[in-house]
Order: sequence, then C-alpha cells, then structure tokens
Amino acid sequence: MFSARSTLFGAAAAAVLAVTSAAQAEILTTAKEALLYDYDSGEVLFCKSCDEQMPPSSMSKLMTVELLFQRLKDGRLKPTDTFHVSETAWRQGQKDNESKMWVAINSDVPVDDLLKGIIVQSGGDACIVVAEALGGSEMGFADQMNARAKEIGLMHSHFTNSSGLPDPQHYMSSTDLVKLAAHVIHDYPEYYSYFKIPDFTWSNIRQPNRNTLVTEENTGVDGLKTGHTEAGGYGILASSLRNGRRLILVINGLKSERERINEARRLLDVGYREFRDYKIADKGKVLGDAQIWGGTKNSVPVTVKDPLTVMLPVESRRDLKVTLKYDGPMKAPIAAGQQIGTLTVTAPGKPDRTVPAVAAEAVPSNSFLDKMMTGLQTLVFGREKV
Repeated sequence: MFSARSTLFGAAAAAVLAVTSAAQAEILTTAKEALLYDYDSGEVLFCKSCDEQMPPSSMSKLMTVELLFQRLKDGRLKPTDTFHVSETAWRQGQKDNESKMWVAINSDVPVDDLLKGIIVQSGGDACIVVAEALGGSEMGFADQMNARAKEIGLMHSHFTNSSGLPDPQHYMSSTDLVKLAAHVIHDYPEYYSYFKIPDFTWSNIRQPNRNTLVTEENTGVDGLKTGHTEAGGYGILASSLRNGRRLILVINGLKSERERINEARRLLDVGYREFRDYKIADKGKVLGDAQIWGGTKNSVPVTVKDPLTVMLPVESRRDLKVTLKYDGPMKAPIAAGQQIGTLTVTAPGKPDRTVPAVAAEAVPSNSFLDKMMTGLQTLVFGREKV
C-alpha cells in the first residue's frame, strides 16, 4: 500500500482551479483595532489587533440589548412590560457628556421604548433603567452580562456597567464584538429591525439614529451600534447586507465621527469588492479518481458529501490548490458515499481546510478475480475442511 497524493488539475477541476503566483490582498486602516467578517462563510477577511482588549464605549450596549432580547424571546418579558426610572437612572440622563434617552424620574417606561432609546439614541439612562430592573443594580447586572458573555463564547470581554462608561475593567475585543453581533443577528431575527429605526422621539425630543449609515443608500448597513469615549476613540460595529451577502465590521480608535463613518464605508466596500466566495465543488461533482484493485473498474470517481467553498481575495484565487490524499490502491468493493481519503484546500494566507473525500459511485468486486483468488488459496493451502 502507498500514500497517493494527487493535485487535481484535470478536466473535472479545471473550472474552479488555476495555479499561478499571487500575493494576498492587504488592507490598511487608520483604525487602532479592526475586524471584517463574512457572516455566511464564517471567514475573517481582515484583522488588526482584533483579539486585544479595548474600551468598547457604547458598542458594549449591545450586550445590554442582548439580555433584553433573550428575555423577550423566552417569554420572561413582553414589549409592553414597564421598568421604573429611579433617581440614579434619571441623574445619569442629566450628565452633559453622556448620550441619553431623557427618561423622567419616577416614570415607568415600556421595554419596547427602552430598546429604542438604547439602540437608536444610545441612551445611557435607559441602560441603567434596564440594569436596575434585571440585576437590581449596575453591579448585579454586570454580573449577568459577564455570565451571559461566557455562555455566548466571548473570550476577551469583561463588563462593569451597562452602558460602556470608561472603566479599566470594562473591555471587549473586536473579535468578541463581531461574535456578539453575529449571535444577535442569528438568534433574534424578529428583533433585529430595531437597529434600522431612523429616529426616535421621547420626552418630546426627537433624536436620529446615531448609526447614520443605516439611513444612507448603497451601504446596505442595517445595524448595529456606534461608540465614543476619550479612552476608546470613535468606533462602530456595523452589519451590512448587499445582494444576499452579509458582512460585519468593527473599527475603533478613530479620531472623529467623520473618520469613523468614512472608514466604515471604505472597508465595507473593500470587503464586497475584493473578497469572493469561490465554489470548489458541488455535492456529488466528480473531482478526480482514486485507484482501486479487485473491482469491475480500476478506479473510482471522487467527490464530496457537501458543497465546498472558500472565501478568498480575488487576487489569491490563482494560488488556490486542491489535493486528494488516500491510501491506495484500495480493494473493491467500494460503496457509494464511502470515505476513501481527504480533500485539502490550500490558499495563500489561510489555514489548510481538509474535508472527507468520498466515492461518487459504487464499484463492486470482480467475481472472476474473487474465484481466481479462491482457487489459488485452495491450491496452496488445500480445501478447507468442514
């Protein structure tokens, strides 16, 4: 037996494979931290300091929103339920440097309106109303946020408050922000429309959505959250849907609101223009042949059980390789769908991706050869006694 390694350059693979030399596209950004993510493929298209702890500012309000969405979905809350506004929450709304919903002291505000106040107006006062209602206090709610973060799988996050106010122990990473956004989009589609509300009026004060990209044409942005503090700079967590393809972007550490919006537009455009999902094979498409012996045929066609695609910069497509590896030749019979080896996709700047290679059809054993082998065994060893 030997290890058969075959790079698929035949007619079956010619439509999706080409082999030359090209460098992977490089993206530069003025953001201190950044991550661009393709939602459907799960591919990170670009990362800059994306696992480093950073002040998330108001972008961490998405965690407060998630805890509300969770309770709405499982029935613990209804949109019409009301939360009481304490003096503590009201005083938060009196600070000049904090975004606010303008909740009134000792009033009772429906959950539906609190969500709009947090998502559209980035109301820190609304966040405290929620924190006190669900956790008893900011500290109690922060404990809930941290516990929930672990359940979701956030590895580089810690919360001390509900609104993202500066605190050395309140931090997230770009990776965690994108992971949280993807979770919200996937798990709460019935509530995601809150993020695209263009404006909201409360206490006779109309405020536009602070994520101004949701009202701009051609960006495809339909959420999620902006943020700004002196410590963190200007940041945005944005999700965009164009022609059925969703990208999620986070950038932080920018110097102005204008720079934040312009850089978000540019990086999203780069993601849609310069990266594409290349199909390696459809389910059942023959990619090559594996050698066998003792069968009615000397080879069996190879395929994959599920469609195989890879996300790549357009320029890197020319370096894409697909390699079939199997121990062979193998002995027949071979059943259709039987794993006979592995298929490895190699592309510049990406870890290899390996999937099972399976037989595209059955190959029965050769009955004549079977009889000949039985006769040879009888000749050498004698007839088996029964």
